[in-house]
Amino acid sequence: MSFPSLLARKQTHFVLWRPGSNAPAPKLVIGQFNAGPPPKLDSLKTISMVASPLNGGLRETDLWEIDAGTCHLTDGQVYHYWFEVMDANVGFPPGVSLRITDPTAYTMDWRLMSDPVTGYPTDARDGDSARAPAGVIRWQNGKLVPTDAAATPLSFDDSADQPMAALPTNNRLVIYELPTAWTRTGDSVNAKSVGVGTFQDVLALVRKAAPAANFSSVAILAIGNAHLQNLGINALELLPPADSFADRDAWGYATSNYFAPDFDLGQPIGQAASTAVSDFLNLVRGCHLHGIRFIYDAVMAFGRRDPYRNGDYLPFHVAWNASPSDPEQSGRDGFGGNLWKYAYQTTSVDPISGAVTPLFPARQHLLTHMQWWMRYYHIDGYRLDSINNINNYDFVNAFRSGARAFWSERWSNEANAPGGADARFITVGEELSMPSALLGYIDGMWNERFRNRVRNVIIGRAAENQPSFEWSVREMIDCRNLRDQNNGTLFWAGYQAVNYLGSHDLTNTDGDGTDNDRIYNYLDRMGVSLKDKPLKLAFVCLLTAVGIPMILAGDEFASPMSFKLTDPNVTDAKQMDPVNYDLLSTDPWRKEIFDFVSKLVKFRTATDALSVDDTAFIHADFDMGKRVMAWKRGGPGQDPVVVVANFSDWGSDVSQPGAEYRINNWPALAAGKRWIEVTQGYSVGTGWEGREPIYPWEAKVYASV
Repeated sequence: MSFPSLLARKQTHFVLWRPGSNAPAPKLVIGQFNAGPPPKLDSLKTISMVASPLNGGLRETDLWEIDAGTCHLTDGQVYHYWFEVMDANVGFPPGVSLRITDPTAYTMDWRLMSDPVTGYPTDARDGDSARAPAGVIRWQNGKLVPTDAAATPLSFDDSADQPMAALPTNNRLVIYELPTAWTRTGDSVNAKSVGVGTFQDVLALVRKAAPAANFSSVAILAIGNAHLQNLGINALELLPPADSFADRDAWGYATSNYFAPDFDLGQPIGQAASTAVSDFLNLVRGCHLHGIRFIYDAVMAFGRRDPYRNGDYLPFHVAWNASPSDPEQSGRDGFGGNLWKYAYQTTSVDPISGAVTPLFPARQHLLTHMQWWMRYYHIDGYRLDSINNINNYDFVNAFRSGARAFWSERWSNEANAPGGADARFITVGEELSMPSALLGYIDGMWNERFRNRVRNVIIGRAAENQPSFEWSVREMIDCRNLRDQNNGTLFWAGYQAVNYLGSHDLTNTDGDGTDNDRIYNYLDRMGVSLKDKPLKLAFVCLLTAVGIPMILAGDEFASPMSFKLTDPNVTDAKQMDPVNYDLLSTDPWRKEIFDFVSKLVKFRTATDALSVDDTAFIHADFDMGKRVMAWKRGGPGQDPVVVVANFSDWGSDVSQPGAEYRINNWPALAAGKRWIEVTQGYSVGTGWEGREPIYPWEAKVYASV
């Protein structure tokens, strides 16, 4: 595989791309970590960097480096380091020399921060913005290699990975969206600091032999159990795994260091040093061993305390204090961070090709980061957060096409695998307004309208602005029925729509009009006392609909919001509601919900008829208060799946002998086949297909064997 030029150079050189000032030349500050207290560097060296020959004839030197072989490093030794540059942060006094993190550092160590800068003003956005964590690197056999501060990561080259053909194709995915804030039964719901589900804890959800760390007392994380294997999902989307200055028991969408896995997620309680690199490698490897793809959640709109904020602000970030405002502001919201500046073009050394060429610095920096996560950690897809705040479809397209090209190159030796490489990689965008134009630039996007439709129909009402209840169901089950703002087709293929009952975008604000609470809490707010039936009905819809189903962690066992909606001490639980896995083993009815969902998930991933878009609505009955609909999934030559769903209080009078409910358009089966009902696991009696009685608020899923 081709290797991005800057990353190839980093194997033998310390490299800094685009410092804001070249006078004086940037310096490498390097030494060996001493835990103290206080933490410090031993054997500290400060070495002036030199212009790289890759600058070619560029008038302004954009690439600076120092040959690691000239730094008198000890083989096998781990080093901590910074780059010393002139501060380029906007709105601050010029002429201040400070230390920044390497913008492409592979490992962070937040135990060791650069010294405070005397007289440097406090940044109202991020506090003492002059201080930065040290990067970590190991010098081994004449090369600079990624490492943890106190551990050597296992190799994860292609020979150690599973073959591509062992991974599921996009049309068979069921995604599990997992926050990194977790809690236990008995923890205070009033406390925002509830606990971090580290990479090791997540691995314990995946592998039976993997011990949990911070949550070792939680029964379902015990050795011998593997919750995600039990559930049957085949794709894991962990909320942003890249390094953030923010504590991971809070908001995770504040990426600081784009090339490094998060320090906190690699440091369980009581562990002296973070092992984020090793732990994340083990997590992705563990996922692949069990046929689970790993989807990287990327924050591409803005950074928080990223190195270029001080290293070279204006070419990389929107000037938040400009007057008049920066043209790239354009209504974008950095949520307290610094928006990436995607439309600024200049001539520079390209970190990917190594050529001196016109380019967009922020784009190339983040495209290089994209390749790094695919190359070193072997991730299998991306989810791009908040595309409206990226506000640059050209960049989104470059990200998608660049990632796909790299994926195809990596797996060129398996080009003949069923479905091919193209079907095993995806880039999905989150843009809740769902503009149809976006699908020309990205593989798929979150289908927010599914969430709206399913939450309405499971309590028996039509979705907003819908002509009928029937049409609400049709749009929910087949995303190709959804229309865009010009009444054109929104989705033309199922893989373009990621469907969900709820997502990490949770709020604890009752009555805000968004219904952004957990599905359990939504039903509670709607006055539904017995929640098992509508919950099961919702999951039948999710797992038999056209599109890629996604399950928010905890919904599979009807987890309630851990933060109370009425709690005065929690004013904003957005993206912070923790997962409480204890509930699955302490509440028997939640275990019953889990078993029901698990059966459907495994059916979904294994069934050909649900891997295609072919859908036919074969029955609709709205007489006498009924809301009964039936749909058939499957294409020509496939064994069909039929769903009969009752979204009403009406049910067959089973007190009468021979009670039945007829569906006249029931499909025929090939000779020798018979019908079974999947959720309850029974065989349909001969002649009873399309005639079985139905019950209030219940869906039955029929397949053939």
